[in-house]
Amino acid sequence: MAEISASDPTLDVPVAFQDPGYRAAVVDLLGAIAYGEISAFERLAEDAKLAPTLPGKLALAKMAAIQFNHVEPLIARIEALGSEPMATMAPFVKPFDAFHARTAPSSWLEGLVKAYVGDGLAADFYREVAAFLDADTRDLIVTALSDAGHSDFVVEQVRQAIAADHRVAGPLALWGRRLMGEALSQAQRVAAERDSLAALLAGGVDRPGLDLAALGRMFTRLTENHAQRMAELGLAS
Repeated sequence: MAEISASDPTLDVPVAFQDPGYRAAVVDLLGAIAYGEISAFERLAEDAKLAPTLPGKLALAKMAAIQFNHVEPLIARIEALGSEPMATMAPFVKPFDAFHARTAPSSWLEGLVKAYVGDGLAADFYREVAAFLDADTRDLIVTALSDAGHSDFVVEQVRQAIAADHRVAGPLALWGRRLMGEALSQAQRVAAERDSLAALLAGGVDRPGLDLAALGRMFTRLTENHAQRMAELGLAS
């Protein structure tokens, strides 16, 4: 199995990989994101069954395919770092599956809001963490979390539904707030339960860390982004 060395010229922060704690944190983070993409693929494929029209089913199928296509590059990076991808993803299976079980949508519109708001919040969190990584890994994560344009479809569908029946807005707004709370709790649990990720956020000799004030600002940004997405859907946050 190929392993990235600290002197690998493709890494612009080679010193970081001399720290086994940093390497472990990167592997853990990639494992979490990779399984997150797999579970998102499964969920979107399942939610497609709720679509009232064939174009809707096709749109969610395309969204699911995009999520799945992100997995292979993440797995390749895990392998290049000298770790076994399945074992790396394994610790995240139970918490991610439990999160999706707690937030299973009961309707087509709830599924769309979850795909937009819930996945968007998770992506924001991982992008925040990626700011503490070497450039190669950061770019890989940002690419894996790219929207690929499907948000336009979700926004259009939800806004059309609200225009057709304004009564759907209230329950969807409550659903969005629930997703926000569940997603933030999920992110905090994952970070707290993995010592390597907690250490990554604390920083290192060659990398800045998050103190309590910076951590608070990060969660403020997450909350603000959530409010913006809700507004784009035509919902109150």
